[in-house]
Amino acid sequence: MNKKQITGLIAAALVFVFVCGSSMMLRSFAGQQQQTSYIEKMLKAAKEEKFDFPTSPFVGVVTVEGTIQASSSSSLFPDEGYNHNRTLKLIDSLEADPNNKGILLYVNSPGGGVYESNELYNRLLKYKEKTNRPVWTYMANMAASGGYYISMASDKVIANSQTWTGSIGVIISLSNYKELMDKIGIKSVLFTSGKNKAMGSAGIDMTEEQKQIFQSLVDEPYNTFVSIVAKGRHLEEAKVRPLADGRIYTAKQALENKLIDKIEDYEVAQADFEKSLGDNVTFYTPNYTTSPFASLFSMAKQYSRSDAEKLADLMEIKESGVPMYYAAIGE
Repeated sequence: MNKKQITGLIAAALVFVFVCGSSMMLRSFAGQQQQTSYIEKMLKAAKEEKFDFPTSPFVGVVTVEGTIQASSSSSLFPDEGYNHNRTLKLIDSLEADPNNKGILLYVNSPGGGVYESNELYNRLLKYKEKTNRPVWTYMANMAASGGYYISMASDKVIANSQTWTGSIGVIISLSNYKELMDKIGIKSVLFTSGKNKAMGSAGIDMTEEQKQIFQSLVDEPYNTFVSIVAKGRHLEEAKVRPLADGRIYTAKQALENKLIDKIEDYEVAQADFEKSLGDNVTFYTPNYTTSPFASLFSMAKQYSRSDAEKLADLMEIKESGVPMYYAAIGE
């Protein structure tokens, strides 16, 4: 057997091994895909939440804790903190339930996105208009910025004595690294369709025109915020604007400025709400449960996240470049 024949045999053998191996890999991958699809369906089914409302008169407690931002619809695992879609779904379900007599909005939030805060506010207004049932707010540790914004849909606003609230305003947070990049010899190269397309980019200086553009993006939702507060608190806008400089108020200061109605403990606020209804009611707080399987993966996901990933999440909120009703205290 000559050298050419030997080389040909070796080449044929390699092709055969490659084809067989590829076939096995494809079959294995297809099987894994089917298995993954099945697991995904199981997890999604486990994550579906149904509200087990009381069959007697009740007030639904809608809890808003953490940053008010959009929920991830693609995640297979239970969301941590505030879940926007679930909260909207809860309000819709309460609206449709004949035994529901009202909503107690429990707020412990530094605020969040302009869009999400406004969407939640409008959903609460829709609930009131459709049902003619009351909405009260109870403020816990913090109900600032977007947390205060959503509270303006309420007929009565009650705060804990240790609540921080207010922070009426809008913020857009950006980072600029141009000086640092110049020092270490890095240059940002951008190809844009217009002179303002890259405004806010971290590697270039912002022009005065671009600063004014960003300021206009803040001013418009700020004016909306002021009008929302004026409407919700039955105040003149001219009286709200001096209060709406972004500062935080204690519960006592908020009461003095008519930004809230009362300072009470949570149990007392519930008793007052029940008394105002003139009926015996229970206070229903949804208990969001999923299967142990989904919860186990959720815990694993949380513990596997590095400090860098958690920091990246925080930076995504703070440095998003979009208008936020957010109180960035001590961050």
